[in-house]
Amino acid sequence: MSKWQARIALACIAWVAASATAAPGVADYERSLGLREAWSGLTRDVAFPAQWRSDGHFYYRHTVEGGFAFVLGTPGSDALQPAFDAARLAQGLSQASRQPQTALKLPFSRFDYVAEGNDPNGAIRFYQDSDYTPWRCTLRDYVCAPVATPGRPRGFGVVRDLRIAADNAPRRSPDGKWEAYAEGFDVVLRSIADGGVKRLTRDGRSDAFYDPETLAWSPDSQHLAVYRVKPGLARLVTRVETSPSGQLQPLLQTQLYPKPGDPVDIEQPVLFDVDGTRKDIDTQLLANPYELSPIQWRSDSSSFSLQYVQRGFQAVRVVAVDAASGRAHAAVEETAKTFVYADRTYAHDVGGLGKEILWISERDGWRHLYRVDGTSGKVLKQITRGAWLVRDVLRVDDAQRRIWFTASGMDEGRDPYQRHLFRVDFDGKGLTRLTDAPADHDIAISDDGRFYIDVYSRPDMAPIAELRSIDGTRLRELARGDISRLLAAGWKPPESVVAKGRDGRTGIWGMVVRPRDYDPGKRYPVIENIYAGPHDAFVPKTFWPFGYHSGGDKQIGMQALADLGFIVVQIDGMGTAHRSKAFHDVAWKNLGDSGFLDRIAWHKAMAARDPSYDISRGVGIYGASAGGQSTLGALELHPELYTVGVAMAGCFDNRMDKISWNEQWMGWPVDEHYARASGVVNAAGLRGDLLLVVGEQDSNVDPASTAQVVDALIQAGKDFDLLNVPGGEHSVGRSTGPIEYVTRRQFDFFVRHLMRAPTPHWNSHAAPRQ
Repeated sequence: MSKWQARIALACIAWVAASATAAPGVADYERSLGLREAWSGLTRDVAFPAQWRSDGHFYYRHTVEGGFAFVLGTPGSDALQPAFDAARLAQGLSQASRQPQTALKLPFSRFDYVAEGNDPNGAIRFYQDSDYTPWRCTLRDYVCAPVATPGRPRGFGVVRDLRIAADNAPRRSPDGKWEAYAEGFDVVLRSIADGGVKRLTRDGRSDAFYDPETLAWSPDSQHLAVYRVKPGLARLVTRVETSPSGQLQPLLQTQLYPKPGDPVDIEQPVLFDVDGTRKDIDTQLLANPYELSPIQWRSDSSSFSLQYVQRGFQAVRVVAVDAASGRAHAAVEETAKTFVYADRTYAHDVGGLGKEILWISERDGWRHLYRVDGTSGKVLKQITRGAWLVRDVLRVDDAQRRIWFTASGMDEGRDPYQRHLFRVDFDGKGLTRLTDAPADHDIAISDDGRFYIDVYSRPDMAPIAELRSIDGTRLRELARGDISRLLAAGWKPPESVVAKGRDGRTGIWGMVVRPRDYDPGKRYPVIENIYAGPHDAFVPKTFWPFGYHSGGDKQIGMQALADLGFIVVQIDGMGTAHRSKAFHDVAWKNLGDSGFLDRIAWHKAMAARDPSYDISRGVGIYGASAGGQSTLGALELHPELYTVGVAMAGCFDNRMDKISWNEQWMGWPVDEHYARASGVVNAAGLRGDLLLVVGEQDSNVDPASTAQVVDALIQAGKDFDLLNVPGGEHSVGRSTGPIEYVTRRQFDFFVRHLMRAPTPHWNSHAAPRQ
């Protein structure tokens, strides 16, 4: 062997040694699976976003010894008191839910005060973290019960479930003289004075009925508007519950579940005067609707308005209807060649009269505020402008003609996703920044507009909560998170990394989590946690690495996985929200893209700058829901980089998934773009190792979508693993259900196939913590 050959051989041996990662054992798994429990009690006074009561009190949750506490305060006092008796509430909730609860670990992170009798704050309402069930608990005797939602449900908001009766409780006029309700398929008025009944319609029928749940009185009680409905397709998804609790035999479950392309309910507004005069509304401005918003009367009763979303999401209008004539006109219109993000539209009727409307539009390529003439629909003033975007309007003062809003992307060189608070006048003047700290600011403004609470943090900075006057003056600090014990226990903040995307110019932001025993001299296999849904951005920007808030489940899961010997990353590629319109438009009819060209460029840039970032064996990837779709797409369409994947609860073919999310991004009618993005159609492209995880009772994504992938993979002769969780819901493998079993199976899969190391033989060991 020559001298040079010997040197090469020694270098190869050194490279292999640096690349080698010891196979994780049972103790390593126990440590990772117990990480949330071990860490979640180590912080003090870490504040969550605040809320305000109508009486001027504020309240928020913060960490204390042993868990969490909710506190209540007022701007005029330094004192804080419990927001309620947590011990009694835990007892009441335990009795009602038959699930044990403790005062310091109540199963919700925020709540609303609601009325109980004559006390406007005599009860609280919240959603349980585990299953998003609404609950209500009284604060005098602490009686808790789930909240029943009255009325007829709608499948994903667009098809009424006609198997269930509508809420036909009489709607009383503001002056107390009349009640309106449905009689059969028609609408009638009843006089409160003498009980006399006046029929407003006689043409209602099963295929064109008047919906009593949509009845809306004008403030002056002289007019009544209602939607006449032509029902859409009642598609039912049927699921077999194979292992129901408490019984041996399976059960059959059905769900109203409209899918892309299905006919939706067609609503048509009809206007009546109280004397019975009927005015049918010209539907030209409402042609081909996807949905119409509830009817909203102007404060002077001169007109009502509704928001119309066109099927295909390329047009949204605020349509105003004159009460005297029934004439309809477009008060505001928003169109796009790609999509209008209908769930993020914003309209404010200045003074409640419809003369001026504040509107958010992306017509100049960025999400900005506009003032629109409500009569003509013409733009009177673009209030904000620039290469940044308005995130949320928090308060409008019509008298001062002033707006308070959060925005992001305004600061060169800073993270473009961090929110900051600003105010601006209706004429675009007086734009003023009200937050300065380089962090993400969660703002809650008091109902009277005099104060706000700013809770700001970053993934590497514990939250600070401050009370400020509305002009930005800092009044006092409410809470400063103490994470000293967490740091002492070995917690390390994730790294924020930016690299250029597919165009070589646009910054793509990501987060890197390394093992806590990270050695820069070693090489670590890389795994990507993916979610690329266009409805948001997903790399966490706030502090809370323990789950149930601001992406925390992703962070804790990433650290737990990294501690087994990986580098785990998360990236927001093109096609996600909170950047420019062009950045977002990449997703249009193109969900299969998932920002992969940006992600691949990002991974290569990381590998070039960091020798420990080993992508030579390929990159692992995992995700749930749309992230599951992307995971499968990575292995099918980009096998040159992505070699191992765990896809959970995936919407693998957008034609099989819910109507709302998919038509928003993939368009209507259903066309060839749906097939191009399908993991079923592209199944033959699978090259790497795949684990599919599905909950058999997934009510968000039809579990048949996973079964169709399985069938296509079998037809293509592909090997794969499948974990079908009996009774599992959409959240399987993420935050509820048998999470530690599913998570352990995910960990095993990456250890075996990406690390290429053996895993414990679990059937021969005591099972890891469950």
